[in-house]
Amino acid sequence: MRKVVLVTGSSSGLGKSIAVQAAHKGHKVYASMRDLDRRSALEADAKAAGVAIEYIQLDVQSEDSVTAAIALIIGAEGRIDTLINNAGAGYIRPTEQATLPDVEWVMDVNFKGVVRCTKAVLPHMRQARRGHVINIGSVGGLVGQPFREFYCAAKFAVEGYTETLACYVTPHFGVNFTVVEPGGMATQFGSAMRTRMERTGGMPKGEYLPIYEEHIRAAQALGAEASQSPGEVARVVVRCIDDAAPPIRLRTSEWGEQLCDLKTRADPDGQKSRDKVMHDFLNL
Repeated sequence: MRKVVLVTGSSSGLGKSIAVQAAHKGHKVYASMRDLDRRSALEADAKAAGVAIEYIQLDVQSEDSVTAAIALIIGAEGRIDTLINNAGAGYIRPTEQATLPDVEWVMDVNFKGVVRCTKAVLPHMRQARRGHVINIGSVGGLVGQPFREFYCAAKFAVEGYTETLACYVTPHFGVNFTVVEPGGMATQFGSAMRTRMERTGGMPKGEYLPIYEEHIRAAQALGAEASQSPGEVARVVVRCIDDAAPPIRLRTSEWGEQLCDLKTRADPDGQKSRDKVMHDFLNL
């Protein structure tokens, strides 16, 4: 079935790969980004793949921008079948050295941005009694990692948000929710995170510095074992678009499965937990 798909954060990295692969599968793709002047890389990839993509301005930190973008798509297509909340940003800083404005920014981009977009599309999906919201989370939404406490906190919030919607919106209105949990990816995401860290005060300082340096050495030693390309992760996401009964949680690599195993072994895709909640809280 040809679906109308909206992808946020599509100018580079994973969002760019998802947009191209979804279009290649025959879906009508609206690739959104905060700054449309940054669409050239996606345009080049779309041209090379021989696919057509619609480009749309959308800033996940602006409710007005989100509302306008959703209205434009609904006006043109009459529906949005799949929303992929991909836009996000990384952050590394120990709690003692983080500023509250930075903490608010991390939560706003990575969690509130998901809420803004979901809130805007949900009335249309509910009325249609179908639809699918795919949130790009992280293994960091299941397992906390050194110096990433605020990024992980935002992704933990995405996990809880997704699971909660799945327990009552899905059974009553037919709208599915999935959180996709990649591990590391070789994208501009990491370099942008380091650039922001340097611009806002540099590496962790004092007693935290040697711990941070050891963490970086350990992460580099993992290397390819913990890393995927955006294209590899995008293939998992695009398969999920076409899944008639999509999972609530979906890891994208064997390394991610192993990292999260202690938390997910009894209920890898989240369905058992959802069914338990539906039974206990909704008598379903």
